[in-house]
Amino acid sequence: MPENLRNFDVTIYTDGACSGNPGPGGWGAVLIHNRTQTEKQISEGAPATTNNRMEMTAVLEALKLLKRPVKAIVYSDSSYVVNAFKQKWLVKWQRNGWKTANKTEVANADLWQAILQAAAPHQISWEHVPGHKNIRYNELCDQLARAQSERYKKMAAGQS
Repeated sequence: MPENLRNFDVTIYTDGACSGNPGPGGWGAVLIHNRTQTEKQISEGAPATTNNRMEMTAVLEALKLLKRPVKAIVYSDSSYVVNAFKQKWLVKWQRNGWKTANKTEVANADLWQAILQAAAPHQISWEHVPGHKNIRYNELCDQLARAQSERYKKMAAGQS
């Protein structure tokens, strides 16, 4: 196990994809139990969504699988997701009643609130990983997300 993961119980990689924005979308996540090195892959999609919602849904669904409080590291190639935590956007949005600094409604507030609730029992480190840079699990999540997006695109076109 890499030294930097010894402090974490679980490593999570997530990604989202959308064919058009909005359009048919998909998300994928891989959870790795660091002690046993067991992996779990999950993915799904939606017929009409946005890329940001798929990025967020991947995180939410991965966190919902955690059965007990853990120390986790979440890797995402979405700056939107990572910066919301690292740059304390969520703290500011909550303090402002889910309004931005410009007093407009925060986009995807429903998902942000669900992610905060799912994350609450855990100690989480949020890390940005560059997309499409041959990082094994990020690439796998991208494949899972794109496959779901394609599945929903075909369903919308009346194909199986």
